[in-house]
Amino acid sequence: MTTPTAVSLASAPAPDLAAGLVQSVDWLAVAPPTIAAVAGLAVLVTDLFLPERKKPLLGWLAIAGLALAALSLLPLVHGDRATFCLTSDAHACSYTADTFAVVIQFLVLGGALLTALLSISGIEDLKLPAGEFWFLLLSSAAGAALLPASRDLATLVVALEVASLPAFALVGLRRGDRLSSEAALKFFLSSVTATAVMLLGVSFVYAATGSLHLSRIAGALTHVDPRLDTLARAGVVLTLVGFAFKTAAVPFHFWVPDTYVGAPVPVAAYLSVVGKAVGFSGLILVTVLAFPSYADVWGPAVAVLAALTMTAGNVAALRQRPERAFSAVRLLAWSSVAQAGYLLVPIAAAGYADSAKDASRAIGSTVAYALMYAAVNLGAFAVAALVARTSPANRITDYRGLYAARPAAALALGFFLLCLAGLPPGVIGLFAKVTVFSAAVDAGLGWLAVVMALNVVVALYYYLQWTTVLFRAPEPAAAAATGPVTRVARAAPLTVAIGLAAVLGIALSGAPQLVLRFASGSLL
Repeated sequence: MTTPTAVSLASAPAPDLAAGLVQSVDWLAVAPPTIAAVAGLAVLVTDLFLPERKKPLLGWLAIAGLALAALSLLPLVHGDRATFCLTSDAHACSYTADTFAVVIQFLVLGGALLTALLSISGIEDLKLPAGEFWFLLLSSAAGAALLPASRDLATLVVALEVASLPAFALVGLRRGDRLSSEAALKFFLSSVTATAVMLLGVSFVYAATGSLHLSRIAGALTHVDPRLDTLARAGVVLTLVGFAFKTAAVPFHFWVPDTYVGAPVPVAAYLSVVGKAVGFSGLILVTVLAFPSYADVWGPAVAVLAALTMTAGNVAALRQRPERAFSAVRLLAWSSVAQAGYLLVPIAAAGYADSAKDASRAIGSTVAYALMYAAVNLGAFAVAALVARTSPANRITDYRGLYAARPAAALALGFFLLCLAGLPPGVIGLFAKVTVFSAAVDAGLGWLAVVMALNVVVALYYYLQWTTVLFRAPEPAAAAATGPVTRVARAAPLTVAIGLAAVLGIALSGAPQLVLRFASGSLL
């Protein structure tokens, strides 16, 4: 027998608890990483049914997927969109497609697209399994596109690992190659160590603040319990150490040269640009959005890392012997370490900024530099991939007389190297370095600006040395062995990639101020 109370409770409308838990998904906001992921799955499934002779179609399917993912950024340019927000706090979201996220996603997807063009004619030469290669590349690109829009530490770590785990396999995909296996192992161990350290830091931050959302962490750290202050500071430092591994900052850079040499050249190009963009965007998010109240901890630390990284990278690049096997790729690897030091300078300056606007302007300098670096560094690796087709050892001496054999490729590489050095006609490189230098001076980091200026001068030596090699007369023995360089039919996609990078670099050099304006979307 039921009581009146029970009857009334049974007949009353049940509270719609599910309505408070179910969230609507803004599919337009999440389209870029979603399209890349769906394209990866499509490639994997299609690979099961394609005969071996039609495997090259997978590359074009991957390129189409990346192009479609990049085009999906266009509706996001003029408005901030957020999704996966807390029902109790509409401002605490896990995914935000703001200007910063869109710019980095453009860099990531554009870099992956150029990498695909570099790879499409080289997979058969390197005897790489086509289906696995394209699936891994698209999976990594999806994670890399997800990361800059992540606004909680859980999503941030997951995106970072989705971008990193396929990259391990891409590095070691050349089966039976000792260098490739060693490179993959070193890359894997260093990245796993970084992730473990980062997760420990994230757990400390969560214990001190009780939240994983970056906006809530920032608020909680302003009035953290004094008994948890040491724990919070340790969490901040450990999280930064984890990202320092990902960005190849000294002293966490030891995996870079061997990994780049052991990986296929297009994969090395991908790691040097997209992998670096992932690490730096994550570092920017945690420092500027989550830890602004601890700028006195991470600001000086990042400044010291910047000085050490640019110095160690340039000194090691100077020591590369042109006749050594793989010296061209090694020089680009050490150059990328030095460039990481320049990219760290504005992040350090953001830690010394007097206002949120100044911090946002400093971060815009890093993003502008990253856009320049992505275009010209991918172009340099594209020419290296072209030369590797006839000179697998890829020594700097193999580039002697390149202008006589392939004038367009030599001129393009010379332009890319001058951009990296910051010399005309590479105006965009000069503009990017001046922008970063100004960020350091404006933040009162005069000593760091001096260190950067000295390193820029040092770097001129090895960039100009390589540039001069391109225009020297070829040695007789080398000239007699240049018959295979006329095989250009299968190198058409590679040539297109070089042309696209050169056109982008020239266009940016013609209007460098547009880069800074495009990159200066506010995070705050």
